[in-house]
Amino acid sequence: MARRGLTAWRVVHRWTSLACTAFLLLLCVTGLPLIFHDEIDRALAPPTPLPAAAPGARLSLDALVARAVGPGEVPLYLSFDTDRPVANVTSAPTPDAPASAMRFTSLDRRTGAVLPPRRVAATAWLLRLHTDLLLGEPGELFLGAMALVFVAALVSGVALYPPFTARRRFGTVRHKRGGRKRRLDRHNLLGIITLAWAAVVGLTGTANTLAGPVTALWKRRELAAIADPRATPPPIAQRASLDAAVARVLAAAPGTRVQFVAFPGTAYSSARHYAVYLQGTTPLTARLLTPGFVDARTGRLDALTPMPAYMAALLLAQPLHFGDYAGWPMKLLWAALDLLVIAVLWTGLRLWLGRRA
Repeated sequence: MARRGLTAWRVVHRWTSLACTAFLLLLCVTGLPLIFHDEIDRALAPPTPLPAAAPGARLSLDALVARAVGPGEVPLYLSFDTDRPVANVTSAPTPDAPASAMRFTSLDRRTGAVLPPRRVAATAWLLRLHTDLLLGEPGELFLGAMALVFVAALVSGVALYPPFTARRRFGTVRHKRGGRKRRLDRHNLLGIITLAWAAVVGLTGTANTLAGPVTALWKRRELAAIADPRATPPPIAQRASLDAAVARVLAAAPGTRVQFVAFPGTAYSSARHYAVYLQGTTPLTARLLTPGFVDARTGRLDALTPMPAYMAALLLAQPLHFGDYAGWPMKLLWAALDLLVIAVLWTGLRLWLGRRA
């Protein structure tokens, strides 16, 4: 590489790294326990134990929703626990009510018993700090920009690696050349070892910060295509059976299961449809959603529309960011690589501080 090009890459690497190092250290430190968020939450905030019940017993979805919705309320969403026979109903005075006016009720699907309020996840605050610095959407977008700056630092680091290591074997650490040379070699070695993982986490982190705008785009384009702007949500007494609507969607998409249902007038449905969101049964397809739209008055299945590519990419990026695909082996690998990236950031910061001194 020409000397001028090498100097340019060094400048890019130095300043992009400095711009994002503090935030990346925060993300790596908070991200480490979040890799194990399921295990931590179950240990510190275990779910309420369920009493014994007859095997295979299940109440109808219509009965469960009727028990959960109070006077003067309408149902908004119905979701299901993946590992327990529990249904969760969100209700509010109106379909467009703010989150502060919503009420969340969990019920035993076998008996209809209302369960105690769910405890707040132990890692909830940590997740907010990791995703938006407790600043909401502005914080998300800022961290997304920092993730892109981090990717630029990775690219410039790759460009610099061959010229600095061309005359040495891979993995060589010059222990006899002083502390600065030793730190530089360790920084370069750990950086190239974690390069692929750091790029994946940086890009998926950027994708996750765009979840709000991407979901809003899907609503404007795909969801609006089946909505009638003149329609209003039908009264509850005039709605078709929810059980029949769910069964009709499942029959049109065999090999799937229901993740959640959005009722008419909510943000994830239209004014006249039950929106039944299906997921697959494998570790990969369980992350993808396929909504089926059933006319809430007639029970007719109007559309079964797989998510477009940009929404599928977002849905797959979210669990990949935390290594949440293959159980403990992937979680442990993600944790080890996270620690190595912390070492890369720390050695890089020490190199810069030593140069300034």
